[in-house]
Amino acid sequence: MLRIEGISKTFNAGTVDEKKALDRLSLHVRKGDFISIIGANGAGKSTLFNAIAGSFLVDEGAIFLDGKNVTRVQEHKRSKIIGRLFQDPMKGSAPGMSIEENLILAAGKGGWLSVASPKEKQAFRDQLALLGMGLEDRMKAPVGLLSGGQRQALTLMMATMAEPKLLLLDEHTAALDPGTAEKVLHLTEKIVREDHLTCLMITHNMQSALDLGNRTIMMDGGGIVFDTEGEERKKLTVQDLLNRFREASGKQLVNDRMLLST
Repeated sequence: MLRIEGISKTFNAGTVDEKKALDRLSLHVRKGDFISIIGANGAGKSTLFNAIAGSFLVDEGAIFLDGKNVTRVQEHKRSKIIGRLFQDPMKGSAPGMSIEENLILAAGKGGWLSVASPKEKQAFRDQLALLGMGLEDRMKAPVGLLSGGQRQALTLMMATMAEPKLLLLDEHTAALDPGTAEKVLHLTEKIVREDHLTCLMITHNMQSALDLGNRTIMMDGGGIVFDTEGEERKKLTVQDLLNRFREASGKQLVNDRMLLST
């Protein structure tokens, strides 16, 4: 479904700020996979997502999505088949527009100032009700007035309305309080499962990386150092993950935010 072959990316090449963010990384993702990705700061996790989404062109290697080579396809064209959520709840929606207007755009029902039909409005309400946050009764409310959790749940709904071939979740609960983060994660798992989506999720919570989805990947130095699924994954603990990282990379995983989230 998603096939990444030996991609590399270096920023500020030839300067004192040169940084090799991806180093000949390869990854094969099957249709329906829900993969959790963990790693310390600077491991290349978000850079990998940016490469997949087309935020920049890789220096070498190739990216195939659903059998099509998208390595040189522009970001705005990839966005039609790739849904993405960011850590910042303020991204992914238009704060000055109402919930209804944001949903119209996300559903591809028209441009700015388009009006939803009564049937479409009811469909929006039904979908919002599934979020369990009371947003179905606030269709005319500006998105900028929503709480971080409400906005992230809405953005998740928007990112999956057009049934993307691939969903990228870039630490989408990191900015939320623990209770709200848990609710959004539960909602994420429900949507991915019921819509049969293929999903990659970056998380700083190592326990969530083992509990959610069917596969866990650990990154370091711009590459993948550990990839587990099936029965092996089910038996792993957070301490096992820390040990595997040390064995694979030859160093300790030092990331306070990750360790505090275990």
